[in-house]
Amino acid sequence: MTTLNDVAKLAGVSTMTVSRVINSSGYASPEARAKVERAIDELGYMPNGLARQLRAKRTKTIALVVTDIRNPFFTTIAGGVEDMARTHGYAVMFCNTYESEEEEAAYIRVLIERRVDGVLLVPAGGAGNSVLMLQTRGMPTVVLDRHVRDVETDEVRGDSRAGAYSVVRHLTGLGHRNIAILTGPEGVSTSTDRVAGYREALSEVCPGGECGQVLFGEFNEASGYSMARRALEADRRPTAIFAANNFIAYGAMRALHELELRIPEDISVAVFDDLPPGWVVDPFFTVVAQPAYQIGTEAANLLFERLAGEAPEGPRSIILPSELIVRRSTAAPRPD
Repeated sequence: MTTLNDVAKLAGVSTMTVSRVINSSGYASPEARAKVERAIDELGYMPNGLARQLRAKRTKTIALVVTDIRNPFFTTIAGGVEDMARTHGYAVMFCNTYESEEEEAAYIRVLIERRVDGVLLVPAGGAGNSVLMLQTRGMPTVVLDRHVRDVETDEVRGDSRAGAYSVVRHLTGLGHRNIAILTGPEGVSTSTDRVAGYREALSEVCPGGECGQVLFGEFNEASGYSMARRALEADRRPTAIFAANNFIAYGAMRALHELELRIPEDISVAVFDDLPPGWVVDPFFTVVAQPAYQIGTEAANLLFERLAGEAPEGPRSIILPSELIVRRSTAAPRPD
């Protein structure tokens, strides 16, 4: 069994420093802290005998780790998870990473120490480091919304590629050819899948692949604003914008308002993910709506099946369809 001394030896620091890092007490330099955290991950060390105790006694608590709890898509997922957990007599611990892999790793370590019974994770990046950390400690894990590379795990997500294809086909059907997609980080599956669906639909009306713009950024309002400004300042201004999530769409709208561009008279806007009634804007967006609540309930159900020992040995993947909802933010392009 790995001990505190083993961690200290591998990290090249004192056991006192290891203790300070683990318990968040006393000072440890950023360099020493990073060495200790790497050693803990490499050795699979768990404090206070957790390795022996983790599965011996249930805490009746699961955790939901999301990338931005302010996003109504994730709050709706959380509602589905919480409702399913309540029926099983479980409490839910919510963690918000703000798309930071460092914050995610810190939360995962806390959840392991707190001995939650299982974790539902929306990964901040495309790699599966956090999933591997949980799996090596025997922690049942389900990934939501996104796909992680090179790791086998249960997952539940919407069909991003098909959803993006449907909304871009709607735009090309209206006559748009120069369509800009504003999306998140290039290494995140929801970004790459939505770009793939966008390109597939656009290639049907633009075989040469020269129409359209692809801009990668972040899934937040500030990035939506900056990407929209770049798209609108191009030599050939797009006639339509496809925002890969609702926060990006709000940032893009701010850029359009600054340039006094009307929606949809001057430019059409379509969005991935619907908005709750309290977030309605004018004109109300044409959207690809994902079944967010169902994603939450399905993911929680997979987790509880693992906890009950009723799941098959291999990983399970549930990909749920989305729905195109056409509203007033899209129209035929204005003649030049």
